[in-house]
Order: sequence, then C-alpha cells, then structure tokens
Amino acid sequence: KLKEENKLLDGIHITRNSLFKCVSSVSFNNILNKSISAVVGEQQNMKVSSTALSGLFLVSAYVTCPINAFTVQQSGITKIARSRTSMSISPLEETESQSTSRSGRTREEIENELSSGRILEDGPVIDFGSIKDTSSKAERALLQAKDDYLAAVSSGGKESVQLGFAGTGQQRLMGINDEVVQEVGREVGAFIDDDEKIQLCAAYLRSKAGKGLFEENDDAKTLSEAELNSIDKSALDALLIEAYAESGTVTEAFAKTFYLGTQLLPEAAQKAIWAVYVWCRRTDEIVDAPRQPEDTNMLTDLSAWEIRLENLFKYGIVEDVLDLPLLDCKINYPKLPIEPFTDMVRGMLMDIPDLGQDRYETFEELHLYCYRVAGTVGLMSMPVFGCAPGYTEAVAKEPALSLGVAFQITNILRDVGEDAVKRGRVYLPRDDMERFGVTEEQILAQRLDDNYIAFMKFQIERARMYYDRALRGVPMLSPESRLPVQSSLDCYGKILDKIEENG
Repeated sequence: KLKEENKLLDGIHITRNSLFKCVSSVSFNNILNKSISAVVGEQQNMKVSSTALSGLFLVSAYVTCPINAFTVQQSGITKIARSRTSMSISPLEETESQSTSRSGRTREEIENELSSGRILEDGPVIDFGSIKDTSSKAERALLQAKDDYLAAVSSGGKESVQLGFAGTGQQRLMGINDEVVQEVGREVGAFIDDDEKIQLCAAYLRSKAGKGLFEENDDAKTLSEAELNSIDKSALDALLIEAYAESGTVTEAFAKTFYLGTQLLPEAAQKAIWAVYVWCRRTDEIVDAPRQPEDTNMLTDLSAWEIRLENLFKYGIVEDVLDLPLLDCKINYPKLPIEPFTDMVRGMLMDIPDLGQDRYETFEELHLYCYRVAGTVGLMSMPVFGCAPGYTEAVAKEPALSLGVAFQITNILRDVGEDAVKRGRVYLPRDDMERFGVTEEQILAQRLDDNYIAFMKFQIERARMYYDRALRGVPMLSPESRLPVQSSLDCYGKILDKIEENG
C-alpha cells in the first residue's frame, strides 16, 4: 500500500524507512492516510500560490503545541490542554480580576499602521509586511533600548552587558530559560563553550556563501583559500551538525507532532525548518517567559535580539552556537528575507504591557497581530518549501498569510480563558463581542451561555474561511512539501472541530 501511495504522490519523494518511522504512531498514521488522500485527490489546476502553504506547516507548530486532551469546564469556556505548559482543565481557582487594560498603543498609532496594509487579491487578506509606525511609543522605546545597548557595548564591550535569563551557575543563551530547560530536560547549547570554534565555524560558513550575500565587516571575516586548506573542516562540519541536532531537540521538546512531520521532509529542508523554529521559539520566550529580578530587562533583550538578527542577515555574524543553523539556512536559501523576522519582533512588542495592545476593538486590528505573530512564519518558510513549477512566491503570499490568520484565530479561540485570566489579554474583537452580547467580565469569569456559543461559532466560521483560502495552495507546493504540509493542516484543523463539539 505504501508503494502504491508513493506512486500516486507524483514526485513526493519519501522513502519506506521515513514512512515507517513516521507512522509508528497510530494517530499520525491516520493523519498520514487522510493527508495522502487529500493531496492525491485534490490535484486541482488552480493558479494559486504554492509556497503560501509552506507557511502552513511551520506556523502550525509555532502558534500551538501538541494537544493532549480537550475538556470543557462545567461553568466556563472551552479550553484545550497543551503539553507545553502542562495545563489541564479544572474549575477556575479564585483569581484577582485582570480586566484592567494595559494597552500602550494610541488610536492614532493603530490607525496609522492599519491604513498602510495592502489588500491581496481583492479579498479579506491584508499584507502588513514591513509596516511600522516609527513615531509610536513602542517603536521609540525599542529604538531607545537599542541605542542604550549599543552604547553600553561600545563603552564596555559585549561582555559588559548581561542578556537573557540567568541559569544555575552560568549565563544561558538568549531565549533559553527555565521552561525551555525543563522541556528539553537539560541545558540547551551547553555542549560547547568554545566561542573561538563557534566563530571559526561561522567564518567557514560565510566562506561558502554566494558572492554578495553578506556585506563585509571586521567582525565577520571569511577564510582565504590557504586558511580553508589549513583548518579541520570535518570538526567544523561536526559542530554544525550538532547545532542542527540541538535545534531539532528543542523543536521536538516543544512541538512533538510537528517534529514528527518534519521527518517527511528532505534533510536540508528539515534542518532549515528546525533553525527557523528555534529562532521563533527563542523570540517568544524573550517576551512571554516569567522573569526573575536577576534577569535582564525584557526590552533590552528584545532590542539586542533584533540587532543580532540584523547582523546575521547583513554580515553573517553569529553570537552563539544556535545561530549557526540560521546562518547556514540563510546561505542555503539566499532568498530568505529578514522582513518577516523583524515583523515578528513587532508582534512581540504588541504583547508587552504598557507598550503593546491587550484589547482589540475590531477584527482589522487583530488581523495585524495575526500577521505579525503567525503570517510571518509562513513567509519565513517560503524559500525552504519551494513552489511547484509555474508558481512564484509573490503568488504564494495570499494563501500563506491566510493560513497565518487561520492558525492564529484558532490559537486565540483555544486559549481565551488562559489569555484573559493569566495574561490579562483579550484578543477577541470587541465589536464582535458587543454584537453577540458577550462581555469581558463573562470571559474572565469563564461563564458559558448561548450568546458566547453563538459568538464562538461566528469566529470558528471566520477561521474556516481563512483555512479554505489557504488550502488552495497545497497542490501548488513543491512535491516534496505537500504531504507534511497537508498532514499539519489536517491535524490543526481538528482544533476547531473539537471546540465546536465541546459546545
């Protein structure tokens, strides 16, 4: 049967060993069979984006974590337990109300950014790429933090500026905290403490980059032919392999189902997706993870993190061993753009109290947030997954961004109570809530009634509309990407089904 399915997949090159490895899980086997049928049966001839759905596979992992169970509180809002935080659904404990908004964005700032969005295909998808209000409070705060960081580095060197989360007896890599260490089961990136070797590996990689990919910089030398002949390339190759393996370990720890799906990809694409995932994971942890008094200020970390990103894409500079896979990814996929990465940083800014936004008046406002934290991941993955012949990334963009909106709406509907009670955030559009007679107090109290059920059904249908727009691109993916993408889509779509079943 597997041989027959491989023939039908028309160019999706999956070995028997890869399939047997992946279908060892009964649940994934079911998903796989369904996905094969969908990919084979839907060879539609539509001129729609192909790599748009490249984002689908990666976004499905980033915006959610493996689902262990679905339960419904007797007196509250439907919730889904996630392995990442080991949250089970139990009656809500007495919690001090967090209904007071700490939004820092003014109406003028919001409108300035919304008005700059570009509508794609005359439809409901808006491209907010590279859009930011440089006069906004958040942007000014980030710029000031960057200036302060660069001034401190200039006067005392990088070693004088503490960044990231303090570990036991050592300073951890940025974006690596207690939660990450707990999920992985050990310190991350601790397999090497030889910065000289890491930098030599980076120079070795830069020397293999295409001409003009990186600008010249005193801190980012390439190796001469004589130097290349004198170094131990095998040792540097082994270090890069180990850095990729570490990225895969982090990916598997936080997104087991997604990691299983990456096993269906060609090795180069598989490793590239791990590199991108780990960058996204670290970015998320910088903003959302709890901080202790001894930890660095969040805005300082985020500003330094963006500077590091800019230096990597512009010069090929790395700061730690987990940067090596992303550098290698940029070299292997030269068209990988920096814009979705910096746009995601803006999405992180939107979640920072007193600078960002924790209430959304309209869906248009939420759409901007969905683009920044989820649609961007689709754009990051486009060069990795590739388009089928005859399709371009420009054509692919609309379905990719549709998928980002669909996944993030799903994520929001899944986590309504947790976001409101534990984080003080209500992402659901207020005008929709008012139209259906749902109040913020009701959400904080997790009180379920007919109004809330009708409201959720409306939001679910909106998400499905975006899924439908994104689904058009699956047959247009490069052949080797279709099966893992379709598998991820099938799995993620079940969240909406389960929320609906739970009433």
